[in-house]
Amino acid sequence: MSKLCFVGIGNPGAKYEETKHNIGKDWLNRICNELSLEFILKEKLEAQIANSSQSDFIMAIPTNFVNNTGKTIQKIMRYSNISCEDLVVFHDDLDLNPGEVKIKFGGGHGGHNGLKDIFEKTGSKKFYRIRIGIGHPGDKSDVTNWVLSKSKPKDKILIEESFYDLSKVFKLICERKFSEAQLQLHT
Repeated sequence: MSKLCFVGIGNPGAKYEETKHNIGKDWLNRICNELSLEFILKEKLEAQIANSSQSDFIMAIPTNFVNNTGKTIQKIMRYSNISCEDLVVFHDDLDLNPGEVKIKFGGGHGGHNGLKDIFEKTGSKKFYRIRIGIGHPGDKSDVTNWVLSKSKPKDKILIEESFYDLSKVFKLICERKFSEAQLQLHT
């Protein structure tokens, strides 16, 4: 069985730190810290990469913008000899409320440009996703400003609780027990 590749979607630069669109990147960074893994910049891959001590999974944070995530994932897949089914992408999700987190295999992009780019560059939708709820602004015309803004304090509390819930099932995800992890997230 090939190794899993966890990817955290987000934009580079201080301007985007702690924005809703960077929640995937932020969560993966936190998981790496909890596991005492260190990222190393791999310029050719356009990503920061961390390997588990047993080399059973890798963590990747693209160094380019959300809309170009697919290009980086394509490079990582070639470099690491993994398939789409080995990907687990952490991303923000407008269709889930703050505090909700869901594990999903396949599905549509829901307007997320990072996911659109992954679909286009890899030619597949068949990968796992950690969908992290950020809520919806209500009006479609406000989406760009919404995802590039920081969460409200009350939403941050809910998001923090959902991170804790996910961290409790992360080992199951690493063992590819996705259904069991999803079940535990909702009980």
